Amino acid sequence: MSAETPGESAGTFARLRLRFRDWRGTRPFWAGLFTLLGGIPIAYFPYATLKLGHMSLAMATTAGAGSLIIGVLLVTLGLTMWFQSATRVFAGVAAILLALVSLVVSNIGGFVVGFLLALIGGALALSWVPGKPSSGATGERHGSDEPTGEAATGDAPEGPAAGPHYPADPFDKGEGGETDGVRAAVGDRGHRVG
Repeated sequence: MSAETPGESAGTFARLRLRFRDWRGTRPFWAGLFTLLGGIPIAYFPYATLKLGHMSLAMATTAGAGSLIIGVLLVTLGLTMWFQSATRVFAGVAAILLALVSLVVSNIGGFVVGFLLALIGGALALSWVPGKPSSGATGERHGSDEPTGEAATGDAPEGPAAGPHYPADPFDKGEGGETDGVRAAVGDRGHRVG
C-alpha cells in the first residue's frame, strides 16, 4: 500500500480537530474565549489571599459580591457567544459595559487584566459576522479572483459587450474614411473618439 492510496481514513484526533475547527468557524469563538477569560480574574481577585513570605495580603473589599456577579456574568456572556451566536451583539455590548463597571467595582477590573480581556472579547463579538457559505466547486473563479488592470493583448474579449476597437494609427483611414485626426467608428457600434 503506497502513501497515495486513499484506503486509510484520518485518525480520531484529526477528525475531532476538524470538527472543532468547523464548529469554531461558525461562531465568534475568540470573542467568547476572551470574554470568558476576562470574567475569571474579575471574580477571583477580591476573594484571593496572596502570600508574600510571612505576610498575607487580602484583597477582599465590600464590593466582593459585585465582583463575583460581574465575573459570573462575563463567563455566562462568553458561553452565550459560543452557543447562541445570534445574540452576539447584545453579548458584546453587555461585556463591554460590565468590563467598564468592573474598573470601579472590582479592584480596577481584576488588576486591568480582566478588564482588558473582557473589553477585547466584547469588541470582537460586535465585529464578528457570520461567513457566507462557499459556492460550488473548488476550481471555480469568483469575481474577486480575477486580475485587475490592463488585460494582455491576446485576452481581448470579442462581442458587443467588449467595447469599441480602433485602428492603431489614429490618422489611418478607418471604415468611415476620415483622416482629419478623428478616429472613425469601427463596425456598427457608432462610437467616435477625438
